[in-house]
Amino acid sequence: MQSLGELLIPLSIFLPVALIIKIISDNSIRRKLIEKGMVDENVKFLFLKKQSFHPISNIRWGLVLIGIGLPFLIRQVATFDISDEGVIGMMLVFAGIGFVVYYFLAQKTLLSKEDEE
Repeated sequence: MQSLGELLIPLSIFLPVALIIKIISDNSIRRKLIEKGMVDENVKFLFLKKQSFHPISNIRWGLVLIGIGLPFLIRQVATFDISDEGVIGMMLVFAGIGFVVYYFLAQKTLLSKEDEE
């Protein structure tokens, strides 16, 4: 009987390749159906060539990732010992703070766009 590692190595190589090929072929079929007009109008927005860029969304994930990474940095720099539970707690608190900061930034951006219109 083969060991688990001998089975997982080929699966970890071929399964992602098969999934990528499936995703690409599904997208090409959908795109062809949309070009021929055989799909409902509600689905066409998924395959528009020009997608809008939302920098405020990038700010959200940047703030959250900083909030998750900051506790690890604090643990490395701190002169006292911080438990694993403390690091996880700080990760959740800082990620929450990141979301709150994002909320206020997005609200400010939304209000400034409404004022411009």
